[in-house]
Amino acid sequence: MGKSLFNIALSCLFAGVMLSGQSFADNAEAGKQPDSIVTAAVADSKALSAAAIAPEQDEYVIGYLDLLEIEVFQSQTFSKAVRVNSRGIISLPLIGTIQAGGRTSQELETDIATKLSESYMQDPQVSVFVKEYTSQRVTVEGNVKNAGVYPLKGRTTLLQVIAMASGLDGLANTTEIRILRSVNGEKTSLLYNLESIRTGGTEDPVVKGEDRIVVDSSSGKSILKEFKDILPILSFGLFLL
Repeated sequence: MGKSLFNIALSCLFAGVMLSGQSFADNAEAGKQPDSIVTAAVADSKALSAAAIAPEQDEYVIGYLDLLEIEVFQSQTFSKAVRVNSRGIISLPLIGTIQAGGRTSQELETDIATKLSESYMQDPQVSVFVKEYTSQRVTVEGNVKNAGVYPLKGRTTLLQVIAMASGLDGLANTTEIRILRSVNGEKTSLLYNLESIRTGGTEDPVVKGEDRIVVDSSSGKSILKEFKDILPILSFGLFLL
């Protein structure tokens, strides 16, 4: 009878701890609602400052070995598929070599149109499509189900990259997802609230080649998991008393 009452009391205590732990986890995440924060970092990766920024809407940047489909209106001579070489260069008939790597399709269209208008055509209409994406990739690490390196196939957002990694695990902190990026040789950290993105409160940011997506663990969820892990041992020990 004594042990039975003791076990009931222990169960009630555990239920209280579980509810408190869950409440702590919920409050910990609810108290952190960053939308999009950019942090400039020095070589040792320590943050210097933070400021709100607008979601990035950059177009896809052409990379090495990408296959491009170039179409010039009413001209079969200049319309062709070309592969970007290891130096980011493409070669077109009569025009010669053009820098394609590191540029958007719109920028390359303007360059080709400018060269054509100089000697061959008046007001050329040029379209550039990326037919094969072979150069861009991102790294996903931390509290996701399948961390790893994933190729980018065109314009890809943060939610899409998380889906590539099979989603978040049970300990992930959904309010602080970091995109680590190198901009002009300087390390930059972008902080996003995945819950805000999912509900439409924040734009889903576009990721870039060589970005690192880091998903940290939630301290509240980690504490709750530790309670769950040690409870069987604690219960067994008390039962033997």
